[in-house]
Amino acid sequence: MEYIITNTHVDYQEAHDFMEQRVADIRGGEADEAMWLLEHPALYTAGSSAKEEDLLDARFPVYQTGRGGKYTYHGPGQRVGYVMLDLKARQSQPDIKAFICKLEEWLILTLADFGIKGERREGRVGIWVDLKPYGRIGEAKIAAIGVRIRRWVTFHGVSLNLNPDLSHFNGIVPCGLAQFGVTSFEDLGVKFEKADVDAALQRHFAAVFGADASTPKCAQHK
Repeated sequence: MEYIITNTHVDYQEAHDFMEQRVADIRGGEADEAMWLLEHPALYTAGSSAKEEDLLDARFPVYQTGRGGKYTYHGPGQRVGYVMLDLKARQSQPDIKAFICKLEEWLILTLADFGIKGERREGRVGIWVDLKPYGRIGEAKIAAIGVRIRRWVTFHGVSLNLNPDLSHFNGIVPCGLAQFGVTSFEDLGVKFEKADVDAALQRHFAAVFGADASTPKCAQHK
């Protein structure tokens, strides 16, 4: 397993091409699995179920991707985690739902290190925060999940909002859910160092996706 941490902004096409090649190499037994932490310059990506009407203002470059999901935003202040794993080598019966469940658990455990209670929501992808403890009404998404799987090797992954410009999300209907907002560590008043977030992400990834890890009970959605 290789952990890659990049602290400069990575062009989206460059990252996409890297993942394509790595997936092929993993499938061919020529490379190790990998988890890559990075940031992109401001851009929007469209998943396989994106609707044209959900792109409200194409103020940034828009990339069509093969991942699942709808429109999302990537940009400075948002940590992206690209996950390239061989599910067939890991499981006798590869289970996509179990993989998504583990991505959720990875994010929830990381957020907990910083005092943020991240939660699943039935019928909604991503990780959510109840805003009532912060003196506000409702809930908002703090992390997005969008993956693609080719011949049981995963790519794309997750994005976690640290301190992005949240107004940049206004150009899209994030994940097709117009009734909900987005939030971030900074928006919630949570102090952090990016290096500490990276360390937490790497530590919890190793725990959740390690050989001895069990699958979280994702059926307990609320």
